[in-house]
Amino acid sequence: MKIAIPKEIFLGEKRVALIPETASRLIKSGLGVMVESGAGTGAYFTDQTYQSAGAEIVSDTAKVYSQADIILKVQKPILNTKLGKHEVELMHEGTVLIGFLQPLVSLDLVQMLAQRKITAFSMDMVPRTTRAQSMDALSSQSTVTGYKAVLLAANAAKKLFPMLTTAAGTITPAKVFILGAGVAGLQAIATARRLGAIVQAFDVRPAVKQEVESLGAKFVGATLQEAADKSGYAKELTEEQNRKNRELIAQYTRDADIVITTAFVPGGKAPLLITKEIVHQMKTGAVIVDLAAEQGGNCELTQANQEIVENGVTILGPVNLPSMMSCHASQMYSKNITTLLQLMITKENKLNLDFSDDIVKGCCVTHEGKIFVPSLNGK
Repeated sequence: MKIAIPKEIFLGEKRVALIPETASRLIKSGLGVMVESGAGTGAYFTDQTYQSAGAEIVSDTAKVYSQADIILKVQKPILNTKLGKHEVELMHEGTVLIGFLQPLVSLDLVQMLAQRKITAFSMDMVPRTTRAQSMDALSSQSTVTGYKAVLLAANAAKKLFPMLTTAAGTITPAKVFILGAGVAGLQAIATARRLGAIVQAFDVRPAVKQEVESLGAKFVGATLQEAADKSGYAKELTEEQNRKNRELIAQYTRDADIVITTAFVPGGKAPLLITKEIVHQMKTGAVIVDLAAEQGGNCELTQANQEIVENGVTILGPVNLPSMMSCHASQMYSKNITTLLQLMITKENKLNLDFSDDIVKGCCVTHEGKIFVPSLNGK
């Protein structure tokens, strides 16, 4: 059975789905690995390192797709403008595809995969269970996102993060306010604390209070008992709940030097937490890093992939931060995706899709022409 690693063509994507070290393990287990030339360059893995691991390097993109039994990707398939074909069209019927497919917001892609009879699994649908932790790519990439967000904020800020006692006087520590204490938020808290900032964090889920405080931050927010779904993500709140949250958030943003927002609802529009009016109440020189920019933003003024200044407040809307830390982000993703893959392969290196397994069933998007995502059936 042959596994293929195409070069990512999504704009700005530098990660690779499989690093040489992990490829070597798969090859030693008896699987074939084919890597498109240059696939790992953005993450600082050369063709030579893949060859040394035993992988076959192929420069023909169409060959990579057509000869693969299993295709591992980071980003969802898109139109390859150089070939004039969609990446799905390059796959043969029955190919297994694994990657971040975002099926809830990629309906046309899901239909294309079903029509092509591609067996597709989405890494953003891996169940958030203890058994699936080693496959949870959303969490691993969110860890990178939370870390990098603080570094971007520190770079944009005009103040030092730590308290410093110098001959020129004492520098007071920066005040950082983080909205959302999921994986990205918790990593942002830890990173900001390591840099010496005073950190406060807001979340609507009562379960995260202890985690926030264990990292040395102060937890703020009126916790809502029904604010999390079965997977642990924050549920979409009512407009009245959001209004009350914004009132509370405004109290803390006024005094913050840095605000990092991480709140989003999978498959939906990000909740609006910081209005234009709240921004106008903030300190001159304050910085907002909105990690929900791609989903519309937690801040009313956020523009995806843009830096804007409003009333003296700098607002950053970065997209795909893991790609900016491509080496280690790829290392973690490679572990996640191969662990999932190995769940579907027998010791004899044959594909065995057990749809009674909650992980296999939970992240399957299409199989044998059928759509497996419950909320998309019939669409």
